[in-house]
Amino acid sequence: MIGSIGHLARLVRAGFVFARAGVFSLVDPTPLPWPARAALRVARLLERPNAATSNRLSTALSALGPSYVKLGQFLATRPDVVGAALALDLENLQDRMTPFPQAEAERMIESNIGRPVSDLFSTFGPAVAAASIAQVHRATVAEDGRMVAVKVLRPGIERRFKVDLKAFFFVARLAERFSPEARRLRLVEVVDTLARTVAIEMDLRLEAAAMSEMAENTKADPDFRVPGVDWNLTGKDVLTLEWIDGTPLSDRAALVAKGFDLPSLGRAVIQTFLRQAMRDGFFHADMHPGNLFVDANGQLVAVDFGIMGRLGQKERRFLAEILHGFITRDYRRTAQVHFDAGYVPAHHSVDAFAQAVRLWIGSPIARIACANASTE
Repeated sequence: MIGSIGHLARLVRAGFVFARAGVFSLVDPTPLPWPARAALRVARLLERPNAATSNRLSTALSALGPSYVKLGQFLATRPDVVGAALALDLENLQDRMTPFPQAEAERMIESNIGRPVSDLFSTFGPAVAAASIAQVHRATVAEDGRMVAVKVLRPGIERRFKVDLKAFFFVARLAERFSPEARRLRLVEVVDTLARTVAIEMDLRLEAAAMSEMAENTKADPDFRVPGVDWNLTGKDVLTLEWIDGTPLSDRAALVAKGFDLPSLGRAVIQTFLRQAMRDGFFHADMHPGNLFVDANGQLVAVDFGIMGRLGQKERRFLAEILHGFITRDYRRTAQVHFDAGYVPAHHSVDAFAQAVRLWIGSPIARIACANASTE
């Protein structure tokens, strides 16, 4: 009972923040029952007169804190759940939080490594990046003068996520209980996937292990590499890795100014992902431009290996057949593979789905992706 009251209190707080940011103006009231429509009208009375006209949901989630930022980033990949418009809004969500105090970071390092920070590093600078789960410091290893990046989990972040995830589960179960649409979207399963992803990110030793495995898999790849991990300076809450002096892939102007071949970099990104997924069955599942750098040699260097994916032999075969169908424009075969793999429920029409595939393939983005995939 007390737990439910706590979840309701968090739900009310989130609803107030959403209302003030104008999020509820994005909701179509037409399919809602009259109590929900009435509640929506009341909520809109709280909207700030100067509420932003864009990025309303991402703004509200940022105000609610790290757990909600992570939820928003996850939902940005699920337009089937939130709709295309909200997914586009959430793509603008920046995982940039206020850094926690330097003293707290040093305390976490000393607790994990068992030695004073002054013994481990000759320099240990302020946070250069702060996200929802961890922040990164630039440091110099005292023993040999190497420049490293030290990633440190936010103090108390595991407990906070546990509390907020319970609230997310409460809302998802409540929605599925009363809404057929929520049951169709399997909201509880969505939150469960988020919970499992976050649980892995809460132990930085798992991220270090993922980096080590991917480094072995890609060591012969000409256009991609993984930063080296310093295992002696890594623990559950601390990850120390090679400092990357590179150009962010998201900084197009800087890449052009330095003379990098942008089409070649685009092909390298696509082919790198395909190698990881199809050849290795182990891939970086968060390979957006903010997590990719280009070093002085023109190689892609990935960071943030907290979210990884695996594909078994059967899944890789299905994916290969789907990609081949895209490239050769065999629309019905592509559709049939989706049904064979169980990606589309059997009660749907293969021919109708093939028509949808044909429509998607006709888009410029799809043509570029297929052309690049066919060169691999």
